[in-house]
Amino acid sequence: MNDTDARHLRRAFALAQQARDRGDRPFAAIVIAGDGTVLTEGMSTQGSSGDGTLAHSEMNACQAVVKAGIPREVLAGATIYSSGEPCAMCSAAIFYTGIGRSVYGLSNDAVLALRNATPATAGLSLSCRAVMASAANPPVVEGPCLEEEAAVPHRGYWPAP
Repeated sequence: MNDTDARHLRRAFALAQQARDRGDRPFAAIVIAGDGTVLTEGMSTQGSSGDGTLAHSEMNACQAVVKAGIPREVLAGATIYSSGEPCAMCSAAIFYTGIGRSVYGLSNDAVLALRNATPATAGLSLSCRAVMASAANPPVVEGPCLEEEAAVPHRGYWPAP
C-alpha cells in the first residue's frame, strides 16, 4: 500500500461515516481509474433500502461504473477501495465488473468482531482473497490496511452482544 492507496482508503472511511450518519450501515467503496480519476463512489444503502444484496457499497459502486459505460480496459487498470473487506457477493461483482485491483480497510474478522456477530449472524465465511483467487484471471487483492482508522465508523454502531 502506498500514499495514494492510503488517501483513497481514507476517503472510503469518510464515506462510510456519511453512510452511518444517514442511517445506513457504515461501509463505502470508491473506484479509481489507473490515471487517478475518480470513477464512482458508493455507500451502503442497506438501512435506507432494506436490501441486503444490491445495497452493499461495492455493489453500488460496481453498478455505477457499469451504468456509466466505463470501458472494461479502463476498469482493468482501476482499483476499488473498500472500507471493509468485500463479502463473497461483492468480491464476485468486482471480478465480473472487470476491476483489476481491490484494496480494503477492515478485515472480515474485524468487521465480525465489531458487529458482535454470532455463528447465526456471521454470514458467508469466504474471504475476498479466496473468492478472487478462484477466478481465471484474478484481480489483485490488498488488505487489510489501516484497520484502526477503518474501525472508527463502526464503533458504537452495532448492538452490544
